[in-house]
Amino acid sequence: MRPALLDPLFSPLDTLPGIGPKTGELFARLLGRETVEDCRVVDLLFHIPHSLIDRRRQPGIAHAPNGAIVTITGRVDRHQPAPSGRSNVPYRVFLHDETGELALTFFRVRGNWLEKALPIDETVIVSGKVDWFNGRASMVHPDYMVRAAESENMPLVEPVYGLTAGLTSRPLRKSIEAAVARVPDLPEWLDEALLRQQGFKSAKESFQRLHEPRDETDIDAQAPARRRIAYDEFLAGQLSLSLVRQRLRKVAGTPIHPTGRLSGPVIAALPFSLTNSQSAAVDEILADMSGADRMLRLLQGDVGSGKTAVALMAMLAAVESGGQAVLMAPTEILARQHHATLSRMAAPAGITIDILTGRTKGKERDAILERIASGETQLVIGTHALFQDAVIYRQLVLAVVDEQHRFGVHQRLRLTAKGISPHMLVMTATPIPRTLVLAAFGDMDVSKLTEKPAGRKPIQTVTIPNERTDEIVERLDAALRQGKKAYWICPLVEESEETDAMSADERYQSLARRFGKDVGLVHGRMAGPDKDAVMLAFKNGEIRLLVATTVVEVGVDVPDATIMVIEHAERFGLAQLHQLRGRVGRGDEASTCILLYKSPLSEAGRARLSVLRESEDGFLIAEEDLKLRGEGELLGTRQSGTPGFLIASLEAHGDLLEMARKDAAYVIDRDPELTSERGQALRTLLYLFRRDEAIRFLRAG
Repeated sequence: MRPALLDPLFSPLDTLPGIGPKTGELFARLLGRETVEDCRVVDLLFHIPHSLIDRRRQPGIAHAPNGAIVTITGRVDRHQPAPSGRSNVPYRVFLHDETGELALTFFRVRGNWLEKALPIDETVIVSGKVDWFNGRASMVHPDYMVRAAESENMPLVEPVYGLTAGLTSRPLRKSIEAAVARVPDLPEWLDEALLRQQGFKSAKESFQRLHEPRDETDIDAQAPARRRIAYDEFLAGQLSLSLVRQRLRKVAGTPIHPTGRLSGPVIAALPFSLTNSQSAAVDEILADMSGADRMLRLLQGDVGSGKTAVALMAMLAAVESGGQAVLMAPTEILARQHHATLSRMAAPAGITIDILTGRTKGKERDAILERIASGETQLVIGTHALFQDAVIYRQLVLAVVDEQHRFGVHQRLRLTAKGISPHMLVMTATPIPRTLVLAAFGDMDVSKLTEKPAGRKPIQTVTIPNERTDEIVERLDAALRQGKKAYWICPLVEESEETDAMSADERYQSLARRFGKDVGLVHGRMAGPDKDAVMLAFKNGEIRLLVATTVVEVGVDVPDATIMVIEHAERFGLAQLHQLRGRVGRGDEASTCILLYKSPLSEAGRARLSVLRESEDGFLIAEEDLKLRGEGELLGTRQSGTPGFLIASLEAHGDLLEMARKDAAYVIDRDPELTSERGQALRTLLYLFRRDEAIRFLRAG
């Protein structure tokens, strides 16, 4: 169904000149794909230059600044080959212009190619970096050498692209030039008024200018060509989210009218009062669910803000109305933790709660499926297993999805594919800046929890260089003797040749020699049951020191853990550090977070750790993280469902995102099937940015 005019861009990448089996794998690595078969020509359009080399500077040899890239036109005087057998002595070619002499220096020259390329008495043009030593000018391995008669073969302004090991700039530029040449005359999908207001050229002209910059301003994030394609990318994303929302809204929700029969006793038995923001979020959710339209709401809450209690109130309302509710968690550990917590909190309501995960097998699974199908089970907690074909609900009216960014938009849509149309509440403990909310969750209303439950004590955060690790181990020894529990987080599972960071395996072995059986290890490569066994042992106090990777980042709840050590803290993003820190400070004891860093810290690293030391406000930290690191890593790089932008940048183009959201809403309101002339053009946009899922939704009606 893709428009035929895009076929040249969606041809396999190896149809471009110069890309064979060997170079193809290098290109695949550069573009973040598994193999070259996964790559298309269009992928190169989105690999844009990060800087440029300007070869227009032609000052003459005598006036060339030291270390500058210049272009020199001169006559070749003589060759000075390296003595035979002396590979460490360079081959030099001397040329002059009216201002002075320049030595072109080459190492490990084989054959007579230099004599052919630079014949004596020939006028040539060379370009490269000039170095001055003892009053003599030298250019080592010029980037370009052409005869004066062939000057058009040397680009005076040259874009510089990111590379990967084994791939050099010339074949990459050649392939990108061939890809740009394939861009067809695309239909215009933007409004004429917007084009005039923003000074945008057509998409084709913008791609050409991106890859054929004329000066530094064309490389800038605010260059009109970059802003045009960034807007297109935002629009494609917002349009696809709007189409998804429209489709989900087409299936009417089941109005829920809570009675308080179950929530009343539960609230009365809670050992705390709901905060103002919890109460406000509950009110917003119940108001949404009482209408005819399906609720699609995002509940954002910082670590420890009480999202689970809010979710329980929503689920109890669903049960009071005669329906069922589910809570889907991204991991087995988190699902079992939610089951334990909710079972305890909901006990006064006397309702049936079951847990269903991939590890639920045999007769136990059959019995749970039967209870779900009959409606006997009113709340179901689980993982992806909740939406497998074998699971049939009697009347599912509410689905709560925890840590949405770990699932991705399309997994959420499987609910609709099953023919179920529950209200949907998505929770995240990752505070997300407004621009990122728009990008990742543009199809949702948002509730925010901004307070922490009463009684939570602030977490003391300190930064300490790695050289003082032994001192930290001594302090840990004293703490463990007093019965305290601690986490020790490492960035890697096992030792790596690429980095000198301490791995979890190494740190575990080191600490186990000191503390023996008091130490446990958990990481993402372990089998689920093994991970759960270690976590349970930590929770029950059988081990008191848990060495881990970021597998404990989300949702792990051990209230009496009061010490968090994060090794190589400079390697983590701010939001991730904040999440990890949130694993302590969950009880009524004072807690400490120790950030171990490798000296010397970069300026950005120092700024990041400083923000964390001075603030526990997750929303403030997320905003700072966005400024310091960019959206690519804020929710975890390239995780399913995150807005991994190709051209757009939330820091540079945040103003365009709001415009794109309004534009998408306007389009869908007036042309929900994208059948108008502009609608057809927008379909082309969606295909160009690989938003095929949205087109499939349109076709499904």
